[in-house]
Amino acid sequence: MTLRTARRSSLVDQVIEQLKSEIAAGAWPVGSKIPPEPALAADLGVGRNTVREAVRALTHAGLLDCRQGDGTYVRATSEMSGAVRRRLQAAELAEILEVRRGLEVEAARLAAARRTSADIAAISAALARRDAAWASGDHAAFVEADLAFHTAVVEATHNRVLTDLYRDFSAALRASIGTAGTLMEYTDVPHGPIAAAIEAGDAEAAMQATHSCLDRIIRSTAARPDV
Repeated sequence: MTLRTARRSSLVDQVIEQLKSEIAAGAWPVGSKIPPEPALAADLGVGRNTVREAVRALTHAGLLDCRQGDGTYVRATSEMSGAVRRRLQAAELAEILEVRRGLEVEAARLAAARRTSADIAAISAALARRDAAWASGDHAAFVEADLAFHTAVVEATHNRVLTDLYRDFSAALRASIGTAGTLMEYTDVPHGPIAAAIEAGDAEAAMQATHSCLDRIIRSTAARPDV
């Protein structure tokens, strides 16, 4: 753990910022349990009451989830992520997919114009892992691999705001990808054309390929009356 011993001024605020930094850095992934209160207090060099107040504040902000008798779990990586997650919990799958389409179509356009050789390699590797996960029939692995592919595309835009927003949206995206994959049963939507268009620097083709991909997924969910 990389936590620093807190100074005595504004202890609660300092602890809040350090815990937020650990969460944002991925030291405690979403869904994982953070260390217990005594361990955090010892690592930070503060009292347990200070840790308790900081955890309470982060719980109120939506980053943490305190479960009585079980511990405290990471719920989101930022205040924005927590707010987005709370909003999307009440959203329909079709609404989530429409927002996802908007984000990913624009990301594909920007990626085609700005991608570097490193970005192309990352997208190609992510595509290979996605195809392998689909072929293996491991649905959970496919959900993660599919999201990793689209995240690689978003990172190729080199737009930090878009990248952060997409990461905040990722929890709901996992649910939408998983549900859509189940609804589409064993029919995959090829992502090769997206990767090829980005590599070629063809923004229009990248947008069309991404739009077509998401349109197909949206149509597949709309055809199911129980969604």
